[in-house]
Amino acid sequence: MSMQVLMLSPAARKPLQHNVSILSSSRALSSSCLKQKIYSHAYTLQSRKTWKYSVKSVLVDTKPVVKDGVLSFNGNNALTGIPDNVVVTPWCNSSFFLGATSTQSTSRHVFKLGLIQDVRLLCLFRFKIWWVIPRVGKSASDIPVETQMLLLESTSQEDGEEPNYIVFLPVLDGDLRSSLQGNSSNELEVCVETGDPSMVASESLKAVFVNYGSNPFDLMKESMKILVEYLGTFTVRESKQLPGMLDWFGWCTWDAFYHAVSPPGIRDGLKSLSEGGTPPRFLLIDDGWQSTSNEYQKEGEPFVEGTQFGGRLVSIEENNKFRKPGNEAQGNPPSGLKDFVLEIKKSYGLKYVYVWHALMGYWGGLNPSVPGTEKYNPKLTIPVQSPGNLANKRDGSMDSMESYGVGVIDPSKIVEFYDDLHSYLVSQNVDGVKVDVQNILETVATGLGGRVALTRHFQQALEMSIAKNFQDNSIICCMGQSTDSMYHSKRSAITRVSDDYYPKNPTTQTLHIAAVAYNSILFGEVVVPDWDMFYSKHEAAEFHAVARAVGGCGVYVSDKPGQHDFTVLKKLVLPDGAVLRARYPGRPTRDCLFSDPVTDGTSLLKIWNLNKHTGVIGIFNCQGAGSWPCLDRTNTAEGETGSYELSGQVSPSDIEYLEEEVSGKSWRGGDYAVFSFNSGSLSQLSKRDTFAITLKKLECNVFTVSPIKMYKQNVKLAPIGLINMYNSGGAVEAVEVVEVEGSAGSSSGIKIKGKGASGCFGAFSDPRPKLCLVNSTQQNFEYNTEDHFFRVAIPSDANSWEIILCY
Repeated sequence: MSMQVLMLSPAARKPLQHNVSILSSSRALSSSCLKQKIYSHAYTLQSRKTWKYSVKSVLVDTKPVVKDGVLSFNGNNALTGIPDNVVVTPWCNSSFFLGATSTQSTSRHVFKLGLIQDVRLLCLFRFKIWWVIPRVGKSASDIPVETQMLLLESTSQEDGEEPNYIVFLPVLDGDLRSSLQGNSSNELEVCVETGDPSMVASESLKAVFVNYGSNPFDLMKESMKILVEYLGTFTVRESKQLPGMLDWFGWCTWDAFYHAVSPPGIRDGLKSLSEGGTPPRFLLIDDGWQSTSNEYQKEGEPFVEGTQFGGRLVSIEENNKFRKPGNEAQGNPPSGLKDFVLEIKKSYGLKYVYVWHALMGYWGGLNPSVPGTEKYNPKLTIPVQSPGNLANKRDGSMDSMESYGVGVIDPSKIVEFYDDLHSYLVSQNVDGVKVDVQNILETVATGLGGRVALTRHFQQALEMSIAKNFQDNSIICCMGQSTDSMYHSKRSAITRVSDDYYPKNPTTQTLHIAAVAYNSILFGEVVVPDWDMFYSKHEAAEFHAVARAVGGCGVYVSDKPGQHDFTVLKKLVLPDGAVLRARYPGRPTRDCLFSDPVTDGTSLLKIWNLNKHTGVIGIFNCQGAGSWPCLDRTNTAEGETGSYELSGQVSPSDIEYLEEEVSGKSWRGGDYAVFSFNSGSLSQLSKRDTFAITLKKLECNVFTVSPIKMYKQNVKLAPIGLINMYNSGGAVEAVEVVEVEGSAGSSSGIKIKGKGASGCFGAFSDPRPKLCLVNSTQQNFEYNTEDHFFRVAIPSDANSWEIILCY
């Protein structure tokens, strides 16, 4: 077998220069991030931008310091005992890269980076090949294999000082992909690998990006922006076009029918949801519509679990369930997917119809032995997982594909395949696709350029086809929670960031919510996290519904036809099918970052977000219902039949950026109006005030937080929004002062614009308004003088409305 030696960076292309003495003058980095000075005392110079750690110190922008084998920020140690082969590459501001060198060339290295002990840390790691979950700990031995983000809390030596944060992000270095892990000696390690035994290297100089900051969310945002500029292979969420389906209620066929999906069942589901008052405007036809073959499932024989993953695609066209042969004698022409999609769009007011397919067409790829597939030159390949994946939890679908093989499409033909598939779907009036099984690429990369290059090639081909064929960046990515995929996401704007929703497994309901929230810390900077579907008629339905309300995500269910809880759905979905989507990915509050809300037995999970004019925070009791995979410690309350009641504290200050982005200049450091959805009560709190909340297992609550602003005539107002909706404040679109003409002349009023019919608008108002107009019509209203709670009904025909309050 031939060996390909990789040249991974500019430094790797030059011979190492040894024994360089002290550089007395400062050097300026040519990084486009920053022109900054690097002061140094005794290091080994490898290239114009790279220093190899020796014994003494490297000081970067006065904050990160490497001295006597210790990496520290502002006097707080991040790594100690750094080995001599570790390379530090200063970057911009407080950031730098870590790498390492070896005397041997191989396709997979594990380098020690230094010790981490006695510090609160959060990891996001792949617990199986497709999916990521969080893990908290206090030392490097708590860091699992396949960690893709490591966040440390850097405590100050000064009492009363706010903590700072250090983030370690394993990245792509040329053809090497990195991940972090810890060992039993509390040493942080980086694993770098090519995914192809014939592609070898002896070093990775920029394997891990490290940065430091006082706000963990700013730190993540700025770090990803630096990596966008450095890598040039991906873009951040805020620069991407968001598909329109995100703002409309959807229905997915998967948990409703699984592979038995068919046109009659789809009609039944759309009909029952529409008749109940929550009409879907987005439909996802999941697995079960394609033309496939499966040699491992014989007709008439009992089904064997796992054999479904041996199925292969035989045609890009729909299967016979979605075709009618027609009857020429009766004048009925044949019909197919196009006719069905047109019919349901017209009958049920659908705006978007997506269909599912796998990255290789289907789970088992493309069938190489049927007519019509030869143009894509598929090759049956046995996937090979990396040792990192095998060290955590095996996955049933992956085990099956390892047994049955995958029909891998020739990379030189993948552009043609995607274009053929997607152009056909567009001809059938399909609006977009969900593309699944994306991490399969890392297992079939031998002989195809390695995992990094193969992923880049397929992602570019996929995104090019989406841009060419669909009008709305209409793609949902799935089963692609790896840095290979994330750092190649240039256009794709939505990605599933958790394992599946399992309606039949009571132990995974709380894990699902917590996993998405924590994973969004990383993935939410690159994509809109997809929270997956859920059942509206389920013991955990409201738990999932509230999470979607604060998640800033698309909202779609997978109910069986007729099996719906409209009491829950109508708190998420407006009568016209729109949803009140929050502005950002929902993430844990700062005080939750290093707690385990699933198994520590004490912590509630708090998820924050913003709307245009309010903040929102959801509180969840995830304890006592399940335990994390790959964790020796189990929840002592798991399986208990009791309530497992927990209490915690909530504050307006839990909501990040509330003052900067919502309160504005007219707020002037005043108070907030806080609305509790569960109790329907309104409170007035200062920014730092706290209040107690108590929840039983699988209970939740959501609070809308609105700044009380001062207007003319000493009027204090804080719009809450539609108080019948979980994310009440998502309904408020504008607030402004207006002049109102009346019989006694003109007077000042406050106009609130919003959306959503048949609801109740609420606000904090002091004093009581003298007059209320809703869409220019005077309306009666309710007002409580004790808590200054104003409420008025919204007409059933008003999908958008203007409320004017006169004082």
